[in-house]
Amino acid sequence: MARYVVAGLGAVGARAARQVHSLGNVDALWLVGADRARAQEIAGAIGGPARPGAWEAALADSPDAVVFCGAAGQLIRADRVVERASAALDAGASVVSTADGLEEMDGLLALDARARDGGRHVVVGAGFCPGLSCILAVHAAARMAEVAEVRVAASGAGGPACRRSYLRSLRGPTHEWESGTWVSHPAGSGRELCWFPDPEGARDCYRADFAATQLLLSAFPSAQRISARRAGSPRERMGLGQRLVHRHSEGSSGAVRVEVVGRQDGAVVSRVLGAYDRPALAAGAVAALAAHWAVEHRLARTGAGGMGELVKDSAGFLAQLAERGVKAAVFTGNDG
Repeated sequence: MARYVVAGLGAVGARAARQVHSLGNVDALWLVGADRARAQEIAGAIGGPARPGAWEAALADSPDAVVFCGAAGQLIRADRVVERASAALDAGASVVSTADGLEEMDGLLALDARARDGGRHVVVGAGFCPGLSCILAVHAAARMAEVAEVRVAASGAGGPACRRSYLRSLRGPTHEWESGTWVSHPAGSGRELCWFPDPEGARDCYRADFAATQLLLSAFPSAQRISARRAGSPRERMGLGQRLVHRHSEGSSGAVRVEVVGRQDGAVVSRVLGAYDRPALAAGAVAALAAHWAVEHRLARTGAGGMGELVKDSAGFLAQLAERGVKAAVFTGNDG
């Protein structure tokens, strides 16, 4: 039996809390959020070991894993998330974060030595994209002797905070890994028609400023090109996307697509995988499963890293996600 904390109770956090509980072997599940009534509502719906509480009380209960949910700034500032993650490691817990912000990612990855020293994990970008996208990339590359290129595209956001982060990412400068170096591009450039699993279909996607490319480079250090794009309408690229009325409500459905190009048996091959789901549901399931795998010592190593670097048993992880209702698809015409 293990003890968990879910901090940040928006659309993704609520899903993550339910998934942590449903995966079983939970002795205590602390729900930490700024809205006490929201925490009590989620705890009541889950029942059993779930209880609302303050951060200090949750940490004092010696949790085995702490899951930070939502975009940076939803619960606390990015630097405070890193501070709390550091405190969680000192308390003996592993850490999982769903946020895709570069500032938070860099701060959490800097905890690598501290996590290794304590035999703990810091799982960064454990959401929809990055997160599920990283697992799909690892799975697509499983039989390749060498990976040359990874291309990721995503559409949809989990909730209002994630939606705001999504829109901001389409307006800032971006970086892509090209021929072994980082190359800067204007956000919203590089228009590409990407085909997602049905019923999402084809969407215009653009370069965006988020952590997917950096985390994929850690998983595929020999790749010569890594790029990430997000779907966006002209209004969304101007920051005028439709707002969600309720601050905890989920966004509409979304999708992720991953293409990996590499060499297998002396030939160049390309595999494309994708998934279609509500991003909040998928992100919550990924974060919860990552927390359970950290507690069960099923991750590739201790320390800090992205999902693609820490989850090497991609088939096992995807199989458990499928049991949670999150299923991947192989695009017709590929040999995966």
